[in-house]
Amino acid sequence: MATKRVFSPCEIEAQIASGKMIVIFENRVLRVPDSWLPRHPGSDKVVLHMVGRDATDEINSYHSEEAKDMARKYQIGVIEEPWVNMIPPIQGGVFRTAEQIAATEDEGVSVGAMSSGSATSSDDDDTCENAAARRRVITHNKGGATAASSIEKKSEKPIVVAPTARDVPTSEELFAKYEEQLLAEDLEKYPSLDYATQRSITEKYRALEEKLFREGYFQCTYWGYARECVRYVMFGGLAYFFLQVKWYMTSAFFLGFMWHQLVFTVHDAGHYAITHNFFIDNFVGAFIASYVGGLSVGWWKYNHNVHHFVTNDPVHDPDIQHLPFFAISTKLFGNVFSTYYEKTLWFDAAAQVFVRFQNYLYYPILCFGRFNLYRLAWQYLLLGQGPTKGRAAFWRYFEIVGQFFFWYWFGYKLVYQSLPSASVRIGYVLISHIVTMPLHVQITLSHFAMSTADLGASESFAQKMLRTTMDVDCPTWLDFFHGGLQFQAVHHLFPRMPRHNFRSAQKSVIEFCKDVGVQYCIYGFAEGNKEVIDRLAEIAKQATILRDCTKHINQELLATGKVDM
Repeated sequence: MATKRVFSPCEIEAQIASGKMIVIFENRVLRVPDSWLPRHPGSDKVVLHMVGRDATDEINSYHSEEAKDMARKYQIGVIEEPWVNMIPPIQGGVFRTAEQIAATEDEGVSVGAMSSGSATSSDDDDTCENAAARRRVITHNKGGATAASSIEKKSEKPIVVAPTARDVPTSEELFAKYEEQLLAEDLEKYPSLDYATQRSITEKYRALEEKLFREGYFQCTYWGYARECVRYVMFGGLAYFFLQVKWYMTSAFFLGFMWHQLVFTVHDAGHYAITHNFFIDNFVGAFIASYVGGLSVGWWKYNHNVHHFVTNDPVHDPDIQHLPFFAISTKLFGNVFSTYYEKTLWFDAAAQVFVRFQNYLYYPILCFGRFNLYRLAWQYLLLGQGPTKGRAAFWRYFEIVGQFFFWYWFGYKLVYQSLPSASVRIGYVLISHIVTMPLHVQITLSHFAMSTADLGASESFAQKMLRTTMDVDCPTWLDFFHGGLQFQAVHHLFPRMPRHNFRSAQKSVIEFCKDVGVQYCIYGFAEGNKEVIDRLAEIAKQATILRDCTKHINQELLATGKVDM
């Protein structure tokens, strides 16, 4: 009977305030035990980002039926719709205990933790449930008085610089108008964030997912992998052949291209999109990534799953946190605390230099992206950042063995023993790694030019994925080069769908977007690169403005003698 108990929003808020992890799934109230976090294969942080939210779409998109059955065992009750998402504690949500709720309701104070933005109500009958119901329509509602007036008032407020060093405006103050303009553009461009509109998008998205499932789009196309295995063997064989005939740099090229191609299969395995079997897909991904490529699919899943849940959020998404080299949002100028890395991302002197020229450094830096992946793999494995308990913990040790195996065959047997001189070794390593650079372009291309605004907790899963992700158009015969990952918008909507089915599924996604009024962004490869470079150039311009403004203010203060010593 306990699982049938109806929980009110206030009761759930109080549970979260007491430290419990409450997640909504299929109108069920799930209490995730603390002991599950170190066992969760998809990263503990994705669970933390779902606390207080309806995570039905996220759980359905990323989990097998077996995993969903396991989740249902944590049910402690149910909710009554409509449900208003809360802001999780990891994202700054503030929750009240039962005692605080009782006290504040007596005073008619609204529920701050349940708001998707900053709007509140002060009606005398502002109980927990009534306040939540009203917040559905007043927070970030496109065309609504609250959202419009909030943006307008903030935009009208001038940035005043007082003549003391301690009052020099921060980067947040300097670029408030810039970020508010981007937010206003998104609010205007995308459907209203009121409950009815977003619920309609969600229901149509779920209907589309069910339709694609019935039509077999989630079944693996094994012939596609058979063709890819032929390519892998061919490129590996060519690398070995040219090594034997001492065409060392040609050998390096084909080895790098084999690595480039293999990553696509690792990606599928990391999403359990090949066989949908936990052991088989983990084995395939870990073997290719660690034993053949020297990388870690465990690290990639830990990082990538968080990226999928909080896509393009400068504070939470590790896939856009690349300081000191890149920044795609002025929010990163403010020394933000990354909830993923659990440290402050300082916009220090190095970042201030690199970011100002990031549009020129973009391709050169990405040439060395694979070296950074080695570092991240070892950091993840040695520090035990992934699951430490349960069946997922085994793969850490499997990958550590793979790392030693890789550096034995590549670092010792190939580079050290098979190459004749230091200069040839350096050239071989550089070429084989630089050849993989298009992969890093592919990864960043789909997100760097897209929205980084936070539209609040009321935005539906489907709309957020489409707002923050672009697809890349190319001829069908070039799909092998992009690995199918040029359809990132489709992938973000259906992460467990095998990538060989993305092109066919794209038509249904386009129809869905037209139906719900959400923009579907797709560019040609060259045009997509231009969009990314333009975004990097725009943020670089803002970084230069920040430097010049701060320099000017300091000069003025020195001239007037009003600098605090």
